[in-house]
Amino acid sequence: MDLSIIGSGYVGLVTGACFADVGHNVICIDNDSRKVESLQAGKVPIYEPGLEEIIHRNVSAHRLRFTGSIKEGVDNSQIVFIAVPTSQHSDGSVDLSFIERVAREIAGVLTSYRVIVDKSTVPVKTGEKVAESIKRYNRHGAQFDVVSNPEFLREGCAVGDLMHPDRIVIGAQSDHGVDLMKKVYEPFMAPILVTDVNSAELFKHAANSFLALKISYINAVSAICEASGADIEKVADGIGMDRRIGRDFLNAGVGYGGSCFPKDIAAFITISEQLGVPFHLLKEVQRINGTQKDRFLKAVRDALWVLRDKQIAVWGLTFKPDTDDIRSSVAIELVAEMLREGAHVAAYDPKGMERAREVKSIANTRFADSALEAVEGAEALVIATEWTEFANVDLAVVKEKMTTPIIFDGRNLFDPETMRKLGFYYTSIGRPSVKPT
Repeated sequence: MDLSIIGSGYVGLVTGACFADVGHNVICIDNDSRKVESLQAGKVPIYEPGLEEIIHRNVSAHRLRFTGSIKEGVDNSQIVFIAVPTSQHSDGSVDLSFIERVAREIAGVLTSYRVIVDKSTVPVKTGEKVAESIKRYNRHGAQFDVVSNPEFLREGCAVGDLMHPDRIVIGAQSDHGVDLMKKVYEPFMAPILVTDVNSAELFKHAANSFLALKISYINAVSAICEASGADIEKVADGIGMDRRIGRDFLNAGVGYGGSCFPKDIAAFITISEQLGVPFHLLKEVQRINGTQKDRFLKAVRDALWVLRDKQIAVWGLTFKPDTDDIRSSVAIELVAEMLREGAHVAAYDPKGMERAREVKSIANTRFADSALEAVEGAEALVIATEWTEFANVDLAVVKEKMTTPIIFDGRNLFDPETMRKLGFYYTSIGRPSVKPT
């Protein structure tokens, strides 16, 4: 099929590349001329495992191309996907100005029937507004359908998520729109849930909020484990063996971050309040997530006494492994707080260094070239992101390079008993701290 995707950010680029890889002809559109030129030259602006190879393969096969023209995309496509950013206002509501602008631009060039698909995460009833805008500004009176098709991509495994989805959600008002969308997804061999537009729009916020609830729940339990001497990993394993619950998203840590969960939870709270049904449970999810970082920092302060002039190494700057995304990263927040308290921080991340260097709040950080360089002379090591590289490090070498062998593990990468035998002072999340034998 002939498809266009407006917005070549994370969602748009991954979606466009994967659609092309299953045989569709895809035009990716972006209003950033430098990004378009970069993509045309084969330079991919984000790190996502497998993405660069897919883009190069499909550009070479002439199934994928890039442009700055919405008219070109609409004229040459049966279906137009909207995948532009939906940033957050200070009150937690979603900024829909990009969606509105794109709807008007589509309306201005629409001359015959098209399916217009909201791929961006938007508040419920946005589809109705998009349809109103297109109808209002369409000079040619062309027919169209607006469809909601929420994405469920996890950074670091987005290609796999799109190529092998758990389910595909299509929210539409017309059978014709549904039929065309089913043709798009026919190569993916996944269950398709067809519903109305409003239900599809609500689906993404509800799903992400539930996953965030699981994270905050296990983090709340981790505090009880620390107070009682229990082990959160064993507790989570026991809970996760219940098929009604499952083990996924029951990993205790310093809290969730990234571009989706914080924004989506805040948006869902605002949406519920606007509808007159306040979602108090989600406010508690937010509160627990914030206090988890504070609890972790308290453990660091308690062990080091004062942070001023301490040499502290930090492993991890991205909000999760296998991405270069540092948006709403708890790791960045931890570094910023330690710097504010006068610590000297040396940080390393396998993929997030370039973006982290641009963050003003951590400008005084020394960025190391490797994990081992970061711990050279360190009085403590903070593990903030669970990269596999860190889990596989030679801990004997780490201990040798550090001034004092103190590790604060915010992602529970290591086994406490092993760390004790190796001679580390080791503090993790929801498990008893250990001292060397």
